Amino acid sequence: MRDEAEIREQYEFLAEQLDDEEMNHEGVRQMFTYYKRALGWVLEEEYI
Repeated sequence: MRDEAEIREQYEFLAEQLDDEEMNHEGVRQMFTYYKRALGWVLEEEYI
């Protein structure tokens, strides 16, 4: 299991990538949105 810092770092990296202007293909944007949401759920469930 990865530690919280590593997961948060990956989450922030993905958020930055998604906001990048070059990342404008809708399918890729949607995939990253789902991935970010899933990571958020994992972080929430660990600390509920």
